[in-house]
Amino acid sequence: MTCERWVRLLGVGVAVGLFGACQSGEVDRAVARYDPSRDLGPLFHNVQMARLFSDSKTFVDARPLMATDEIRALYTDARAVSGFDLTTFVQQHFELPQPFGASFRSDISRSMEAHVRALWPGLVRSPDATDESSSLIPLPNEYVVPGGRFREVYYWDSYFTMLGLVESERTDLVHSMLDNFAYLVRTVGHVPNGNRTYYLSRSQPPYFAAMVGLYATATDTVQALEYLDALEAEYAFWLDGAADLAPGEAHRRVVRLANGSLLNRYWDDRPEPRPESHREDYELGESLPEGQREALYRNIRAAAESGWDFSSRWMRDPDDLRSLETTDLIPVDLNSLLYHAERTIAAFRAYRGEAGDREVSEQFALAAENRRGALLEAAYDPEEGYFFDVRWRTGERVTDRPTLAAAAPLYFRLATPEQGVAVAARLERDFLAPGGFVTTLIASGQQWDAPNGWPPLQWLAVQGLCRYDRASLAQSARERWLALNRRTYKATGKMTEKYDVVDLSRRAGGGEYPTQDGFGWTNGVALAFGAQERAMQQADTIVAPLACAA
Repeated sequence: MTCERWVRLLGVGVAVGLFGACQSGEVDRAVARYDPSRDLGPLFHNVQMARLFSDSKTFVDARPLMATDEIRALYTDARAVSGFDLTTFVQQHFELPQPFGASFRSDISRSMEAHVRALWPGLVRSPDATDESSSLIPLPNEYVVPGGRFREVYYWDSYFTMLGLVESERTDLVHSMLDNFAYLVRTVGHVPNGNRTYYLSRSQPPYFAAMVGLYATATDTVQALEYLDALEAEYAFWLDGAADLAPGEAHRRVVRLANGSLLNRYWDDRPEPRPESHREDYELGESLPEGQREALYRNIRAAAESGWDFSSRWMRDPDDLRSLETTDLIPVDLNSLLYHAERTIAAFRAYRGEAGDREVSEQFALAAENRRGALLEAAYDPEEGYFFDVRWRTGERVTDRPTLAAAAPLYFRLATPEQGVAVAARLERDFLAPGGFVTTLIASGQQWDAPNGWPPLQWLAVQGLCRYDRASLAQSARERWLALNRRTYKATGKMTEKYDVVDLSRRAGGGEYPTQDGFGWTNGVALAFGAQERAMQQADTIVAPLACAA
């Protein structure tokens, strides 16, 4: 977004302070790097469709052993020869990736917390060397990856990982990761889904402001101020095109409702199969008429940007992935995050107090209140007592698809006290399961649906309940989740990315790949919850501040 558009969107006073941030988003773009789906030509499609690897992500993470134009030429010649074997060709010309952290050996005689603290070094990547033959975008500082097939940093995962790093007194590593995210904003214009070239067309839930706030709390606000420019530049990415929208129109990630209110949606700039899931997306697209495939691919990728890939939340028909309508929906959690970002920028500008900061702070504070009002009006259903995603073209709330995303307005303190009470009652009645909170009420077979529970959503829900004076319910949910974590760890020696919270005897399933071990955000939430648990144990009675200390 240009600075001129900032002026039109947020007010004249903003332009002075944002000039540097606007510039940083327009220059120093990442140089061209290896992009498998682009650089390998027909070889890429043929390898993915041949199912050489059980996981489609393996080939996009593989490193070519010579220039890709040479590989393409060799492939063209070799495939014309009788007896050509594609598997052998790939093995000869590519270095295949290995699961990250696979060498770590668990010792279940240790507590789960001790295991997690011992696991951190195995999930840390050193600063990356530049390698133009890799799809990895090199980062200048060390960082934590989730583990397993996830060998790179992931945007929203990292916030929940940082919760555990703070508890482990590793704010130095939090600082390094924040530096990396600021570097990505400066060099590619936003924080991508992960630091891979095939992720550049999309982001993930924008937790950067929450990360900076966490770091400010763990250290001090002065240290966190160094990220203000990056916060504003990332915000500009999410608001791109807003100034030119008429009521009822959308552009990329921003939507202007019929009443003129401004809210956001998920999006991806490339309406084609995801390289890391090329075969799955391509085959699904081939089941539709050609004219419908572009919309399907866009919705698949937008769902991937949401982090909830995949869920009945995004599907008109929970049994048919082809019915994805992600770009038609205003997600309640995404807009809660952007409200928090606006509040954070306003607070940091006011704290810094340089020339022009007061005016900018007031404009961002106003933007936050406008977003809050718009979201509460659009997404909260008073009859249901719950927050729902909204079909922005019609204003219809998706009330037949309640999800745990409704905890986000509580976590980020958008909800009124009355709304918080109502949402808490619904969470207790419908979502609380033996192992914690279930993600949705629909068992579609997708991984972001029942019966699965996910660490980031447990954190949002438990802390959201705390912030609306439901400490006892929060404590119960936290205890159930930690008990499930510990039971699984004692039985397997593993921390996994998701858990079946309904049937505690089963390993979580669903999705495009096997449940992964590691696992960054599970570790972070477990340590943060464990700290709250210890505070409770040291108290004689249930005390809300102890039960809910963040």
